[in-house]
Amino acid sequence: MKTSKEILNLINEYIDQLPYEREPRNLYEPIKYVLSLGGKRIRPTLMLLAYNIYKEQPESILQAACALETFHNFTLLHDDLMDHADVRRGQPTVHRKWDANTAILSGDTMLVLAFHHMVSQCRNAHQQEVLDLFVQTMLEIDEGQQYDMDFENRTDVREEEYIEMIRLKTSVLLACALKAGALLADAPKEDAECLYRYGELVGLAFQLQDDFLDVYGDPKVFGKAIGGDITSNKKTYMLINALNRSNNSQRAELEHWIQAKDFDAKEKIAAVTRIYNEIGIDKLAKQKIDEYFEEGRRLLASLNVADSRKAELTGYVNGMMKREK
Repeated sequence: MKTSKEILNLINEYIDQLPYEREPRNLYEPIKYVLSLGGKRIRPTLMLLAYNIYKEQPESILQAACALETFHNFTLLHDDLMDHADVRRGQPTVHRKWDANTAILSGDTMLVLAFHHMVSQCRNAHQQEVLDLFVQTMLEIDEGQQYDMDFENRTDVREEEYIEMIRLKTSVLLACALKAGALLADAPKEDAECLYRYGELVGLAFQLQDDFLDVYGDPKVFGKAIGGDITSNKKTYMLINALNRSNNSQRAELEHWIQAKDFDAKEKIAAVTRIYNEIGIDKLAKQKIDEYFEEGRRLLASLNVADSRKAELTGYVNGMMKREK
């Protein structure tokens, strides 16, 4: 079996060597640029790790893994455009380096290329099942993004609505990676379904941890300034629960900061964080993260394969969840 580090190297080498021979060059250069910016490559790594539980040579499905990474980066490209973000992974975003129209068209082309990579890989008995899973996942991610946009103008978002939104926007692609990897390795159907649910739980824990770290993380370790979600009034697990659990004075103060147009960022972050601490939002978030992670661990333990075959996936996910960035 290959280690997660060996798998990551395989993925990066494969992506670096992808040819872009079609014209016009200005359509494909932004795609090459986006994929060259790196990132953790979590989704393709999960796919190859799941495959490797059942079969050797996970490099044999690199094209499918590349499909997930291309699709994921397509969503980031369009997210950056929608959010008017200037920087991604320390470099200018595509709409800043080129322009908005280029970002839209190159992003659309990335989506087509992602589907092409997946179709080209799926030549075994599970072709239709994997393609159906991929299409379902793409639709669900768009649905999650729409829910996220809808939440921007609401102050009555319930916790269960938020959990469903992040399941769609974040978790299902991790789940898709694990299930598709298992299917391509001819894993039993029940194992593939078990890995899908495991991916959902890991994704939920992963996103909630991001919410937590944006408030309580160490900026030097987290890799960016904390409090960005607070200053932008992003409806996170933290803010939603604070609004729903606050007393009258706390809610009034939260609504004041949410509605404020001109404010000192440090003052707003400090005030909202103080309210979170008063309500116990930090403890609530940690408890929820642990709950999802532990449920996922139990689910993976129930997978009917030797522990040695699951060890690399277990270690990789543990590393994800113990991270501080």
